[in-house]
Amino acid sequence: MGKLTRFSVQPLSTMTRKLAAVAMGSAEPDLVIGGARVLSTYSERILPEREVWISGGRIAAVKPAGTHRGGAERYDAKGGIIAPGLVDPHIHIESSMVTACAYAEAALLNGTTTIFCDSHEIGNVMDVAGVEAMLEDAREAPLSIFLTVPSTVPATSPQLETAGGDLTPAKIAALFDKWPEAVALGEKMDFVPVAMGDERSHAILAAALERGRPVSGHVYGREFVSAYAASGVTDTHEAIDREIADDLLEAGIWIFLRGGPPTTPWHSLPQAIKTITELGASHKRVAVCTDDRDADDLLAFGLDWVVREAIKAGMSPEKAWSMGSLHGATRFGAEGEIGGMGGGRRADLVLLDDAMKPVNTWYGGELVVEGKKVTSLLDKELSTRYRYPEAAYHTVRLPKALKLTPDLPTASVTVNAIRTELPGITLGHEKIRLEPANDWQSHFDRHGLCFVSVVERHGKSSGNVAHGLLSNFALKRGAVASSVGHDSHNIIVAGVNEADMHVAIEAIEKTQGGVCVVADGKVTAMVELPIAGLLSDKRVTVVADEMKVLKKEWEAAGCSIPYMGFNLIPLSVIPEIRITDKGLVLVPQMEIAPLFEDA
Repeated sequence: MGKLTRFSVQPLSTMTRKLAAVAMGSAEPDLVIGGARVLSTYSERILPEREVWISGGRIAAVKPAGTHRGGAERYDAKGGIIAPGLVDPHIHIESSMVTACAYAEAALLNGTTTIFCDSHEIGNVMDVAGVEAMLEDAREAPLSIFLTVPSTVPATSPQLETAGGDLTPAKIAALFDKWPEAVALGEKMDFVPVAMGDERSHAILAAALERGRPVSGHVYGREFVSAYAASGVTDTHEAIDREIADDLLEAGIWIFLRGGPPTTPWHSLPQAIKTITELGASHKRVAVCTDDRDADDLLAFGLDWVVREAIKAGMSPEKAWSMGSLHGATRFGAEGEIGGMGGGRRADLVLLDDAMKPVNTWYGGELVVEGKKVTSLLDKELSTRYRYPEAAYHTVRLPKALKLTPDLPTASVTVNAIRTELPGITLGHEKIRLEPANDWQSHFDRHGLCFVSVVERHGKSSGNVAHGLLSNFALKRGAVASSVGHDSHNIIVAGVNEADMHVAIEAIEKTQGGVCVVADGKVTAMVELPIAGLLSDKRVTVVADEMKVLKKEWEAAGCSIPYMGFNLIPLSVIPEIRITDKGLVLVPQMEIAPLFEDA
């Protein structure tokens, strides 16, 4: 066998005669998985005493136990549940801090065999070249990876932030036309301009719609739902409560219930699922997704965990697994290939225990995870990975001299502060009166403040640096910094003194990307991200261990919101106030505000 990729299984059109022969018993299958219960996502039942016949990496048939009497290789499931591999309809590979090839390891361990990714992070750094590099990476991965083409790069406009990329309608159209993997338009984040009829936003929508591609969304606020649906958007992962979830379903918009570790901003499933469990909506147009996971959380909280969260919230195991597999496949028109165990479908299968936890994973009929561990076959596949273009390793370009803190006011002023709140998605706009003081520490002690700055790192400005003040961030020492400042991915740094902030920035520049914690002039933890300032070139298990250390130091520094919430502070499409390299941005007014105003 050659390299194990999505292309290892031949198209169904070339295999129908062979599969029919196997199903009829006139040809031998390659593999029979017996001693199993089968979870049918079609009828949402668990069928007892079945066996699965596999040929050429596809399912030929599911038969009653003991039907096959030939000499094919057999695997005894020992009474476990065989289910179709999970399908994640909305994720960002870059959030995991690893490449697509490395991401595959964690996905397969969690029973996920297909993902639909939106690579707008690398698009924001490297434009089309970044998106295409990730597509090349995806083609070499032992995982089925499809692209929802980034739709909102930059997230707002050059007046409000400096991004490394600018994906115009023409560029997006060209990606659709060149890459068969480009199956949909990625989340249209600028929902206010969409609702208000912005010309560029609707030209991007048109590039997908005129090609018959579905459009993914990202929306907050019930008042925008109707206009969003009328603009062609047909899914979203941002339903935060049962009411907007209900509105979205009635508007014809698929809901991807986002499950995230409770320590992150992403866990909206328990509230949004109430449209089903409390308001009586059908689950037929509801799927589950992960959206964002760092490497550590990716291993511990995969899509299988989200399925179990849906069960905990009131769904039956059969319905929950269907929401994790068939429904995502159906949304993207791929239910004839994945998401179920009908004849002809890919043999992407998961063996589950009675707690609905994956034990084994077969990808294209090949056993890649057994006993919750990577098999030697998958380990070999993961030992060689795609190498990104050299340009991807040189994306942090900073000026020589950076001023990272604002001047101390000499008179009474009112500061427009950014108040951080758990879980960290939305940020409050807090106006604080500062009386004259001899040093910044006096203001910090009195009002619970610290510095925050965003540094343009794409080399596209004369060295933009915007200064702000965070309220309630609770940083008690040193500095923290990241080159993953969503979505333009400039460097965000917070600190209690400028010296430690400089140490953090210099560490990131040296490694050409990363996340770090600094105390007393020394880096106490760092995850290096040399590929586009977003990705490590190490295996996911190594990066996960590095993240554990970072999280421990992050907590020790006192930060009140987790690392992923910190990365959202520059995301200028979510209320109420943000900071980009251009300054403080008021949302949804989309206006720049001064740091200080007259008291």
